[in-house]
Amino acid sequence: MAGNNQWALITGASAGIGLEMAKLFAADHFNLVLVARNQARLKQLAGDLEKRHRISTRVEPKDLARSQAAQELFDALRDRPVSILVNNAGFGWRRAFADGELCRWLDMMHVNMDALVQLTHLFAQPMRARREGRICNVASTAAFQPGPLTAIYFATKAFVYSFSVALADELAGTGVTVTAFCPGGTETEFFERAEMGTGAHRMYMMPADRVAKIGYRALMKGKPIATAGLLNQVSSSIAKCLPSRITATIVRKMNGG
Repeated sequence: MAGNNQWALITGASAGIGLEMAKLFAADHFNLVLVARNQARLKQLAGDLEKRHRISTRVEPKDLARSQAAQELFDALRDRPVSILVNNAGFGWRRAFADGELCRWLDMMHVNMDALVQLTHLFAQPMRARREGRICNVASTAAFQPGPLTAIYFATKAFVYSFSVALADELAGTGVTVTAFCPGGTETEFFERAEMGTGAHRMYMMPADRVAKIGYRALMKGKPIATAGLLNQVSSSIAKCLPSRITATIVRKMNGG
């Protein structure tokens, strides 16, 4: 599927898993649409990848918390058929729900869920018409249990997981695949931005490049579900089997509550 006429769109491409995904696509000679809020980082990444891999790039600085951002992005790319969509953008925040500002919880829901749904809906339709396309929605191992002190983040990832698995079934046989990718703790800027400190959840973090490779391979194989790393696979399987009240207590303790 790779080739210089193929475009991959990656949100949250300025750091972490999104940045590492961009490197993998570029190495396979995909042209890239790089989306994030940090325009300077995106331009630096685009320049590096163009020079190293002789691909074309397009930088689209967007705040996906804005309700119009997804449609603006789709409209700007009508002349570039996007073959692959990676919905990677997302953020968390460690706070008791009632203590956090409502506007920040709503922004989290807009970025983690609303923008993902909008972009998936907009780009899935032309993909289906061409009978070719791949979509990767980055969920999390957080999807498999409640998350006290990170309640909204865990809930958004549960939504992404459920939505993506259902959509993969709906699109079976159309030429379009959907992968729900579930990383666990990953060495990125996420925990600092989420103000999560150095709790137990940070003890077994995986390097972002290793996580990205697992997600990339699963996406390119059209797998409907992929979890990064054996430890995360085991812990997620256990979480699915335990009562929610027990997993909630465990997460609360891991979050320092």
